[in-house]
Amino acid sequence: MAPWALLSPGVLVRTGHTVLTWGITLVLFLHDTELRQWEEQGELLLPLTFLLLVLGSLLLYLTVSLMDPGYVNVQPQPQEELKEEQTAMVPPAIPLRRCRYCLVLQPLRARHCRECRRCVRRYDHHCPWMENCVGERNHPLFVVYLALQLVVLLWGLYLAWSGLRFFQPWGLWLRSSGLLFATFLLLSLFSLVASLLLASHLYLVASNTTTWEFISSHRIAYLRQRPGNPFDRGLTRNLAHFFCGWPSGSWETLWAEEEEEGSSPAV
Repeated sequence: MAPWALLSPGVLVRTGHTVLTWGITLVLFLHDTELRQWEEQGELLLPLTFLLLVLGSLLLYLTVSLMDPGYVNVQPQPQEELKEEQTAMVPPAIPLRRCRYCLVLQPLRARHCRECRRCVRRYDHHCPWMENCVGERNHPLFVVYLALQLVVLLWGLYLAWSGLRFFQPWGLWLRSSGLLFATFLLLSLFSLVASLLLASHLYLVASNTTTWEFISSHRIAYLRQRPGNPFDRGLTRNLAHFFCGWPSGSWETLWAEEEEEGSSPAV
């Protein structure tokens, strides 16, 4: 590995996240919070649980940020070539097209990410905090990560508040609790951001849409042609498909089924 590869944006962002995570955890342990009080009293269950949750959230973060989000293969495999030949069997209303950057046939819901320089299946967005796309493969883990991270942040917020003592002279308070108060403000900001992100993604998952489709539906051909979301199959099936991959099937098939249902004459 070349030395300058260690200064790539991905390495810097992930290193910064890891250092910040353990730095905040260390501040909570070093100050007179309930976490430290439990430790001093020999009640180690809750401190260990908190540490395991922090470690779990960090491992999930690294997993989501390092895994393949669902890149469309630049060199098609024999199976993909066969699928490409079978596109003539798909109703012509489905606007499949070639990416002008990758020159691959884009499946429905795929989009080219200029930061990753690849096309991503069921593209949601490019997350700068992870320096990776959120797509078909890592979107479920991304939602789980947000949920676990929010639990850790809210617990850390409570612990930071438990260690703040306001009945002290200003100078003494600033020396003893200034860092903890800054940590409390930082955790408040992160908790707000994580709450909004989790709520928005749960809404998108429940309606089987993506951030890109929600924001830019007027620019997407397969959404402009339909008055509603052609992929929405109801809350239960949307959640089952997102988290468990059931019912299976390509988005082209689902789109065609919806097209046939919409065009079938009423009885």
